Amino acid sequence: MIQIDNKIVSQEIFDQQFVCDLNACKGACCVEGDAGAPLEEEEIKMIENDFEAIKPFLSMEGLEAIENQGKFIKTKDGGLETPLVNNKECAYVVFNSNGTSSCGIENAHKEKKINWKKPISCHLYPIRITKYKNFDAVNYESIKICSPACELGKEMQMPVYKFLKEPLIRKYGTEFY
Repeated sequence: MIQIDNKIVSQEIFDQQFVCDLNACKGACCVEGDAGAPLEEEEIKMIENDFEAIKPFLSMEGLEAIENQGKFIKTKDGGLETPLVNNKECAYVVFNSNGTSSCGIENAHKEKKINWKKPISCHLYPIRITKYKNFDAVNYESIKICSPACELGKEMQMPVYKFLKEPLIRKYGTEFY
């Protein structure tokens, strides 16, 4: 562990090699799991403010899930996350013709309809941040669906922190990076 200001950063962020390989995984991180993407308070406001611009980039199933559950849900422990479609994919996910998932929010950003890319928890993945009273724990999350990304990262000799430079700067600033 390395302490930078009030952040405790796992050594794996520096040691683990990682580059997303969408051709191999098809964006499974947006589909698999038992919960939606974690959201921050300010992201709720951003989703609320930009929803009409995001809406055309969502699937009918996603829109239905959002209509039934809301644009975000509050968990039992008070956390915030995206709703799911049939307890599977994030409601903001869309699929292309070969079954690869992409983020409707990010697609709206690519088309310059909104000025933020996607929830920071998604942008930072496979880094997961746990907020404690006095510090943030910044950890690498190793899951099986990302093994092709680890293989590609080794091939390209790309540590997690370098692959995720943009979202790390977005979250904590250039000085932290």
